Amino acid sequence: MARGGDNLQVLSALDAAKTQWYHFTAIIVAGMGFFTDAYDLFCISLVTKLLGRIYYTDTAKPDPGSLPPNVAAAVNGVAFCGTLAGQLFFGWLGDKLGRKSVYGMTLMLMVICSIASGLSFGHTPTGVMATLCFFRFWLGFGIGGDYPLSATIMSEYANKRTRGAFIAAVFAMQGFGILAGGIVTLIISAAFRAGYPAPAYQDNAAASTVSQADLVWRIILMLGAAPAVLTYYWRMKMPETARYTALVAKNAKQAAADMSKVLHTEIVDEQEKLDDMVGAAGNNFGLFSREFARRHGLHLLGTASTWFLLDIAFYSQNLFQKDIFTSINWIPKAKTMSALEEVFRISRAQTLIALCGTVPGYWFTVALIDVVGRFAIQLLGFFMMTVFMLGLAIPYHHWTTKGNHIGFVVMYALTFFFANFGPNSTTFIVPAEIFPARLRSTCHGISAAAGKAGAIIGAFGFLYAAQNQDKTKTDHGYPAGIGVRNSLFVLAGVNVLGFFLTFLVPESKGKSLEEMSGEAEDSGEEAAGGGRAVRPSETQMV
Repeated sequence: MARGGDNLQVLSALDAAKTQWYHFTAIIVAGMGFFTDAYDLFCISLVTKLLGRIYYTDTAKPDPGSLPPNVAAAVNGVAFCGTLAGQLFFGWLGDKLGRKSVYGMTLMLMVICSIASGLSFGHTPTGVMATLCFFRFWLGFGIGGDYPLSATIMSEYANKRTRGAFIAAVFAMQGFGILAGGIVTLIISAAFRAGYPAPAYQDNAAASTVSQADLVWRIILMLGAAPAVLTYYWRMKMPETARYTALVAKNAKQAAADMSKVLHTEIVDEQEKLDDMVGAAGNNFGLFSREFARRHGLHLLGTASTWFLLDIAFYSQNLFQKDIFTSINWIPKAKTMSALEEVFRISRAQTLIALCGTVPGYWFTVALIDVVGRFAIQLLGFFMMTVFMLGLAIPYHHWTTKGNHIGFVVMYALTFFFANFGPNSTTFIVPAEIFPARLRSTCHGISAAAGKAGAIIGAFGFLYAAQNQDKTKTDHGYPAGIGVRNSLFVLAGVNVLGFFLTFLVPESKGKSLEEMSGEAEDSGEEAAGGGRAVRPSETQMV
């Protein structure tokens, strides 16, 4: 077995391992968590119009009810607040207790809260929404833990040649989760429409929303628990990652035994070598130390700021797709449809976008990330997103006139394609590769939480910003905004900033995790009689 220089044999064996069945098992187990995350986070945007109709319709008015601005913001955004808190908490806990034990906790929380969300009851509309928001927050908290843990587990299991593709494949399951949300909503709304036909709102306001419609959104939310339940057993059977067991728990024997089973090869436990490695002067600094700031401060700033900026653009677009579709007349005016027809049309539009723009982008990343590298994909993604957003914004009047809607949707889908074949994937991958094992999950959690802060700004900010500048044309209850066109200009500016901050992030293609974090160099330098460890950024910066 190759010894990989000064690295432990167990870690060298993982780095050099050929792609095997256990890699795919890890991708599926970690990926199903992400599938569930995406389904749970995005399916709410498919049913918010329905919630407005069920709970806030005044049949005397010419248009069906919609959620009041504060309720819409809470229902759409509360899960993101939970996710942000979960990323920080479980990221930290993953470095303290181990990846595997914390992984089970996050999954159970997601299952319980998915089911509870669908069981939100109350005597008043406000009561139902408050209960829903409570469970959506804790659902988000569980989802938050999945981000740092899934990425860290996959990076620590992978070999160095195809590590980027494996982590990207886990993240790509998000695309299937969004797609599944659309398809499930399509099927359920179509079945209920066939079983309980209803007239359009303008023909008969009271009859346009059948009482059974209340079951539709509940079933959609509760089905989010299914994939998580299915993978719980396999998640609990996975051994702890060798890098955590060796470099953090300092148990070389256990790490060697676990990986001997996984890799089907004999691995020697090298406790003395491990003690030298983790005991090296440069291998025990904490997150808030001057040494961390010197070595990884700019890296953490780079991973957190680029994820923050990407999510402002990504989530403002994704969550309010249905408003964009309505504004370009792809979905008819609400009063011309029944409640279930509106759900059907919104989910059909989102499913088409996911199929054409969202899912392919993720898999392009999987195919090319270990060929062209993280840095090039992220730069290209930010650049193309800027180009397409300007392409949507400058001739905005042209896109919204009759007959040009298909062109608008193609441009919109291309923006998504380059978000996913670009910074949406790379910002998830890189923080799992460049920090020391004992801080890896925490640093990924911090970067991801910065991203979710951006998502909150994107989601809430766009809700208000995209309103018409003419107060008489805004959605009910909203103040005048800057309009969709100006919002797209702002988002293009955000992408330009992301492009330049990408230069703070080092390239990790083809390098071992210990090489990137400096853990191997430190022990090597120490053994050779001291000296300074090479900073990854000095050799890896593009």
